[in-house]
Amino acid sequence: MEIQENVPLAQYTTFGIGGPADFFIAVGSKDQLIDAVEYARTNNLRFFILGLGANILIGDKGFRGLVIKNESKNHTISGFTKQGEAVLTTESGATVSDLIEETQKSGLSGFEHFAGIPSTIGGALWQNLHFLSPDRKSTVFIGDIVGNVEIILANGNIRSVDKNYFQFGYDSSILHKTKDIVLSASFKLKKESPEIIKERVQNNLTWRSEKHPEYAWRSSAGSVFKKIENFGAGRLIEQVGLKGYQIGGAKFSEKHANFIINLGSAKARDIRDLITLAQTKVKEKLGLELQTEISFVGEF
Repeated sequence: MEIQENVPLAQYTTFGIGGPADFFIAVGSKDQLIDAVEYARTNNLRFFILGLGANILIGDKGFRGLVIKNESKNHTISGFTKQGEAVLTTESGATVSDLIEETQKSGLSGFEHFAGIPSTIGGALWQNLHFLSPDRKSTVFIGDIVGNVEIILANGNIRSVDKNYFQFGYDSSILHKTKDIVLSASFKLKKESPEIIKERVQNNLTWRSEKHPEYAWRSSAGSVFKKIENFGAGRLIEQVGLKGYQIGGAKFSEKHANFIINLGSAKARDIRDLITLAQTKVKEKLGLELQTEISFVGEF
């Protein structure tokens, strides 16, 4: 394994923010991921598994320990089950966008609902990736198509579990509470016309471009706050007068206030200050608690 030292992490995040990691390694297979995790645990190193760097904010002081960049992406598609489903099995560093492209060509439906969301499979299971259904009346979750998942437990053992193990919820899974690490996962996909799948992909991308800020995934981390039942976080931020509000090099988007945009010079502390301000204002004026959807990593 080639371990680098003092590696800046901003280049690996969609926010474009983050100080250096003491140690850094990129892994290209499930076996390499297992070895890297074992190395960290054997040497009593804190470690963090990094995917595409979306939905996270890394502190300006960086990460004390080992950052493992998960690029394990080998995957296969097997034949149809008795229920008429094909099974895609993939390592956890594969990107959702790559799997959408491949399954679309194969006429297999399931992943196209998540078009435009930057995520690896590991991150998708962590967050129970979701988007509106094609009729825009309900929500489609990645947990809906999960089969079996291979994980490393906190004690180092490797185990195969089914979807029920994950206790999937809205923006949540058991991975938020445990130290389990996803190695690979299988998904049950249905046969569908490639043209219909392509149309769904394009419709989802169009919807996102209309609703979300331009370059939302190249200067932000996506939605900052979780949706409160019956209340969209962006509308709440707008109601308390913070839409477009700026601190340092960061501001709430003027197109969708639940996005914070890095204007090019933002620090992690600017993002944190905006988050705290929104939580305080919404609590004071509307009596509601905003909870963050993004995760905070490292030292601030």
